[in-house]
Amino acid sequence: MNSFKVHILAASNTFYDGECESLIVPTPQGQYGIMAGHSNTISAVVPGMMSYRIPGKPDQIAAVSSGLVKIENNEVLVLVDSAERPEDIDVNRAQHAADAAKEALLQKQGIREYHTAQTTLARAIARLRVKSNSEQ
Repeated sequence: MNSFKVHILAASNTFYDGECESLIVPTPQGQYGIMAGHSNTISAVVPGMMSYRIPGKPDQIAAVSSGLVKIENNEVLVLVDSAERPEDIDVNRAQHAADAAKEALLQKQGIREYHTAQTTLARAIARLRVKSNSEQ
């Protein structure tokens, strides 16, 4: 199978840098699949589950926050605020963040606080979904 170079960078670390056979990132339009030879493009990334296949290994999943993906000349750059492997996700912490964000959405507040709570909730739900999928 053809592969391509991928760089997945979170704000605090390099999450993965190497060869990849396929990559699926969450975008505002839904899950966006990338394979070798993909046309050049740039898209926003939204909080959700990202999956990728390293040659010779089973599919990997991660929870990602917002950011962007750039595809250029068979090389992919994913820049996100955070990326977490299932084994790094604390379910209790993620559930607490989701509950706090739901409560914040119910409060009368400014638009900035509302959007922050929405983003926090989306990230917490993505983390819980990735952790749940890894245990099946």
